[in-house]
Amino acid sequence: MSRKVFGQIGLLKKDKIQEYRKLHMDDVHTPHWEGVLRMIHDCNIRNYRIFMKDDLVFGYFEYVGDDYEADMAKMEADEVTRQWWKLTRPCFTEYSASSKEAFYEDMDQIFDFAE
Repeated sequence: MSRKVFGQIGLLKKDKIQEYRKLHMDDVHTPHWEGVLRMIHDCNIRNYRIFMKDDLVFGYFEYVGDDYEADMAKMEADEVTRQWWKLTRPCFTEYSASSKEAFYEDMDQIFDFAE
């Protein structure tokens, strides 16, 4: 297994900030959405964290699998995850016209101090 660290950034619509916060602080931990968390784990994502400051969202996770593209395709094919995305993705405004993903953009890692 390899390990790759991801940092991602996105912007929320001003009128969706509280909804996005509630989805991640409360709703995702209910039995209805437990499949989302299981799929994240099954797709070899670990130490996933999301931070917010006003309308700015920063995500961090570590990928510990061997085939990131296949794992992301598996996640995208999961019905529960797709239902979750139907709630979360409309909360975002397009971050960057040059990004492959309209909802967030991968960041370059420039420093790592891990012991």
